[in-house]
Amino acid sequence: MGKPSRRKWQAVLVWLGMLVAAVAPAQSPSLQLSRLDADPLPVQVLAGDFDQRFVAVSDLSLRERDRAPRWWRLTTTRDRSAADQPQLVLRSPHLNRVEVWLPNSPLPVPRALLGNGADRSASTRALVVPLSHGLAAGESVYLRVQSLTPLPMTASIEPLAVVHSKDMTHVAWRTAVLTTMVVLAILAFGFWAGIGERSYLMLSLTLLAQLLYLISYGGEVRSIPFLAMLVGDDARAGRMFGLIAVLASNAFLAHYLSLRQTQPGLMRVLMGCNIAIVLLMLVTLATVAPVIALAANLILLTGFGIVVAAGAIGVLRRQREAYFLLLSWTPMFVLTALRFAGQLGWWGNPEWMDYAFPLGFAMGGLVLMIGLSDKLQQLRRDRDQASRQATYDALTGAMTRPAIEARLKAAVESAHKSRRPLSVVFFDVDHFKRINDEHGHRVGDQTLRIISLRTRNRLRTYDLFGRYGGDEILVVLPDTQLREALGVAENLRSSVNCRPLSIDGKLLGASLSVGVAELMLEETAEQLLERADAALYASKSAGRDRVTGHSASRAQELVH
Repeated sequence: MGKPSRRKWQAVLVWLGMLVAAVAPAQSPSLQLSRLDADPLPVQVLAGDFDQRFVAVSDLSLRERDRAPRWWRLTTTRDRSAADQPQLVLRSPHLNRVEVWLPNSPLPVPRALLGNGADRSASTRALVVPLSHGLAAGESVYLRVQSLTPLPMTASIEPLAVVHSKDMTHVAWRTAVLTTMVVLAILAFGFWAGIGERSYLMLSLTLLAQLLYLISYGGEVRSIPFLAMLVGDDARAGRMFGLIAVLASNAFLAHYLSLRQTQPGLMRVLMGCNIAIVLLMLVTLATVAPVIALAANLILLTGFGIVVAAGAIGVLRRQREAYFLLLSWTPMFVLTALRFAGQLGWWGNPEWMDYAFPLGFAMGGLVLMIGLSDKLQQLRRDRDQASRQATYDALTGAMTRPAIEARLKAAVESAHKSRRPLSVVFFDVDHFKRINDEHGHRVGDQTLRIISLRTRNRLRTYDLFGRYGGDEILVVLPDTQLREALGVAENLRSSVNCRPLSIDGKLLGASLSVGVAELMLEETAEQLLERADAALYASKSAGRDRVTGHSASRAQELVH
């Protein structure tokens, strides 16, 4: 038993080792990176006056905690041939600004995604500086970095062909992600404009705010001159977009899950996060210190955690929309946690994070869009069910009185406009009270149900059938004159008295008293009903189980 158990643990340890190796920052023995915690004059640095004060870092990540410029030195331990067209690549630059001093070059090469030093010959994936003369083993490149974000940049030297290949992949990924977010935002806005559901407007604003944040820090904003100038000249703009995106997403998710009603405790905590974000926005107006970004991401991570917890509670309560929320927001929570850990220096800056983070936004928006559509579909089903319950009587399946009165009024108006005939049939069950008294209300209900089923089956598909009250049934017959309506009424009457009703093993006889009236010129629905009711009363007075038609001049009676 011991050996298999030991082998199992060995396999687990090997698997964990492989996992750590996969996510750990890549080490490059051919490059060495060191940092100078000062900002002396360039001539002093290039002259070697501070070479002994440079401190080597464990990986190839350039990470700064404040906005003050700092010097970095990248040294190659092997020759880099000019024939390979080597390029210095600083991946994930965000809003950082870099000046690069190449060997034997008195002037720096400025690089940034926006503003001075922007190089449109490369994608926004990285800042790229050609090493036209190559690098000999032991030669160094000096970089003066002004960091506006705590996220690390990763340094490498790559052949030009590799740079172009990665640039094309980057452009394809970013285009797909950003286009998806734009389309989702437009669709959400269109749904809001079309159906007036506020959730779609909130989702649209959330996606737009997230999109502005992504293109500000990703560099695509440089294709929009006004925004490029705003973000390039003032790093606060990009950070404000991020904070607004967090506020918008929190507001949407609280509304989507109805947190105020379903989970008021978590809603109060989320409101606390929102207040902290508003305070950070005010602080951002005064400073763009990277520590503000750390605080913002910590609050963002807390807000995501609250939302994921609310989604998990909703799932346990079988709240359908919570499933979509958990599916969309859990990956974002994990990615934000990894991103925050990278800012703190707890792990490196793997290349896949450049794509996973924005992809998480797009996929989250897509899943929430589907969730909103599902929620609206559920609301529509609930509304249709409620509407059906309000329109149709549960016992008989006939329309309720308000519903049949509304349909009758519409039918009367249509008949007057089109000058086409319209008749109504009004009937009730003879001695229905006696049935209830002698056999009980349950038998009375079954009597009504069977009679409604028999009579409704004798009507045309476009005839209207409604329970007017108690045992009274109103039938509306479009395009039907009085003589035809009398025939329909007689057919209804005979469908009931043709054979007894079988209820609980008993055979009960039943019959109908029926009144019929045809719509007259300029007559209202109420007046038509009054004449049909008068004809019904005439049937009862004449002995019941008969049909009486009411015309303008006299009552016509068809006796069984």
